[in-house]
Amino acid sequence: MYQRNLLILFYLNKAKLNKKKTCPLYCRITYLKKRKQFSTGEFISPANWDRKAQRAISDSIENQQLNTQLQIIAANIKKEYLRLQLSEIEFTVEDIFQHYLGKPAQHETYLIAYFNEFLKKKKKLISIDIKLATWKKYNYACSQAKEFIKWKYRKHDVPLNKIKLHFLADFEYYLKTERNQSQVTINKAIQRFRKPIKIAVAEGYLDKDPFALHKPGRVRTAVIFLSVEELERFEKHHFVQLRLQLVRDLFIFCCYTGLAYNEMSSLKREHIIKGFDGNEWIQMTRQKTSKLISIPLLPKAKAILDKYVEVADYALPRFSNQKINSYLKEISEIVGINKPISHHMARKTFASTVLLYNDVPMEIVSELLGHSSVALPFL
Repeated sequence: MYQRNLLILFYLNKAKLNKKKTCPLYCRITYLKKRKQFSTGEFISPANWDRKAQRAISDSIENQQLNTQLQIIAANIKKEYLRLQLSEIEFTVEDIFQHYLGKPAQHETYLIAYFNEFLKKKKKLISIDIKLATWKKYNYACSQAKEFIKWKYRKHDVPLNKIKLHFLADFEYYLKTERNQSQVTINKAIQRFRKPIKIAVAEGYLDKDPFALHKPGRVRTAVIFLSVEELERFEKHHFVQLRLQLVRDLFIFCCYTGLAYNEMSSLKREHIIKGFDGNEWIQMTRQKTSKLISIPLLPKAKAILDKYVEVADYALPRFSNQKINSYLKEISEIVGINKPISHHMARKTFASTVLLYNDVPMEIVSELLGHSSVALPFL
């Protein structure tokens, strides 16, 4: 581990002893195992210099003035060192020296600082090009990167042009061991983290993408959904508690429509239209992909829709996703289904049990779910 303390040493350059039998006095700054030495402009006889005490031992006025000058030099160096520490950015011994001279080193672009600028620009695009939820995910990725830098490097930031491929490997290790995140969550975090890096390359802050050779960790996940028998068990069970009955209805509605939580909670009667076949369809824009979706309103979904009265223009009662998922766990225990159930499972059940089980082609399933790609029909 690097020694992070600042060390200041004054020493004689005896190789430059002059005719007056005095030699120049130099100063050496040491920080992070790197040194910077420079001449103080002072001269002294080797006989009058105490190396351990770091001062002239003669009581002459000249040597007293020299000691005062050395104290001033040391104090000014320490002042610039503390100032750089308070700036909360990475700095080197050269930076300390340049600040001491009153000539700050050429400004470097730092990773977290650049990420913050990226977030500021993105924030202005909320509701124009991106959703607030998307911006929050980028902001969270930035926070994680900042915490990782503190954990790994004990710094508040690192120069953008100093990051290498191993930075992502260390970042992934941190998210696994310190944040206990799953591989799929880590892959998403790294994907968002890489976005501003690619922009930095395009803007000329980096010569090339340091993460170009990075490969996301492999994720093996089984698609979990309710079988026909389990879906019937959900539908037929009578719940005494109204909250459980309501959440069950919302879940079943999405099992027969494939709507994600955001679409379900924002569904209005105006989204129900007469289709080309004379039947009722749900037509709305999916928030995640901004793609228009058209879904036939199946009888069981229509029955649930008709069961509830509009509240503030919304077709269904509204619950937070967190509460719905909490109540679904309670419901699954009551009906005896030993699966990790969440609201998102309804979407997978619609794709698997309701559509594919009834021989609906994969392309149609993808279209009904509003996917941007047919390659991911269950998401």
